[in-house]
Amino acid sequence: MSAIIYGIHAIKALLERNPQRFLEVFILKGFGNRRLQLLITDLEATGLAIQVASRQWLDEKVDGAVHQGIIARVREGLKPQENDLPALLESFDTPFLLVLDGVNDPHNLGACLRSADAAGVHAVIMPRDRSAQLNATAKKVACGAAENVPLIRVTNLVRTLSLLQEMNVWIVGTAGEADHTLYQSKMTGPMALVMGAEGEGMRRLTREHCDELINIPMAGIVSSLNVSVATGICLFEAVRQHNSFPGRLKVGEKP
Repeated sequence: MSAIIYGIHAIKALLERNPQRFLEVFILKGFGNRRLQLLITDLEATGLAIQVASRQWLDEKVDGAVHQGIIARVREGLKPQENDLPALLESFDTPFLLVLDGVNDPHNLGACLRSADAAGVHAVIMPRDRSAQLNATAKKVACGAAENVPLIRVTNLVRTLSLLQEMNVWIVGTAGEADHTLYQSKMTGPMALVMGAEGEGMRRLTREHCDELINIPMAGIVSSLNVSVATGICLFEAVRQHNSFPGRLKVGEKP
């Protein structure tokens, strides 16, 4: 199986981590961007032949998205499966997870993955159905994070949340009706942050299986934030709390 990726950041990230996955690389004829030229040099150093294509051909391959003059056909990478989750959790003293409940926009998925990578999230969990696919658009927006953060799709999100709780992971959900803010919450132990879908938020059963609900205080006339923006705010509040805490809680202790 192969896939298309595009954009300088996404291709550079894969080249640095897994160059053997590249099958073909195409660049825009006559495109002289310096960053692109440096990337082409690195690609050629691996023995890859770079092929030249017209803008129309490249545009068609990515459905008109902004490809920055380069696309690549690559082998699909290994994808962690649902049954890999227990072993993954056990490999970390203090698991730090992001759960996306029904995020449908690949741009938002890519932005969430980028924030997750920057915050040091160990894995992102999503329902298998009714969620955005990790397509070329999501990978480009993620700027390489899609190759670094495991994305695990699960059949039943509620069952997965129960599994996390059995493994002593504290489930923190975000909801506008929560009675306290993220700044009043302790997010220093093993935790999974749950973000809801664009506009609709978390589904009812997901909300009911959270150990705690938090909100982001809003001072202006805007009542809500884009899910990827809200994700970044919440993740980095958890990072801030952890960095100011004298030591992480042991697995099994509640925050």
